[in-house]
Amino acid sequence: MATTDHPFSAPDDQPRAGLLELLRTIAPWDDLERTHLETAAQWIAGGAPLHRVRKPDVPPMHLVSYFVVLDTAHERLLLVAHREAGLWLPPGGHVEPGEDPWATVARECEEELGVEAVASPLTGRRPLFLTVTRTRGQGAHTDVSLWYLLVTDPDALTWYDPREFRAIRWLTGDQVLDEPGEVLDPHMHRFTRKLQHTRAGGQHA
Repeated sequence: MATTDHPFSAPDDQPRAGLLELLRTIAPWDDLERTHLETAAQWIAGGAPLHRVRKPDVPPMHLVSYFVVLDTAHERLLLVAHREAGLWLPPGGHVEPGEDPWATVARECEEELGVEAVASPLTGRRPLFLTVTRTRGQGAHTDVSLWYLLVTDPDALTWYDPREFRAIRWLTGDQVLDEPGEVLDPHMHRFTRKLQHTRAGGQHA
């Protein structure tokens, strides 16, 4: 596992200052991500509740950790067919009260995929991307999502939680970009472009 220090510490309640500092480590990819980062920072600093306490929409805006699992040997990433969302997207889950967002990644990775969360050396235990997304359907709410990078040997991934996912797929970045946007998380194409650029050693806006 990568040993990159995490700037976030939450022994009891999630300190807002630490979360704001975590947001400042994310270099915005485009104007939309810059807007989302500003929206998230205002939400956190404003004192609103950050964590979901009752499914699906209480409070109406809450914190989520996504994790994109990379197979670096074959330049592929993992997408899951999420039953509730009806979309292909990365695994993840809601950050619980008092929980570090990286701890959410570790917990959900074990629960949903049955493997240990191993941070990508590219990012360590810091998110690469942030989105603010209004969900669809009954109980619609807004997810403020931190997108983390993990690495794994795809042969080690032999199980996924069928209660959460209908199927899983390994796709190259170009294959993700070829998928129709309406079947994916609405920010999946943007994330993939940012990931490709970052892995190529590029700088963000």
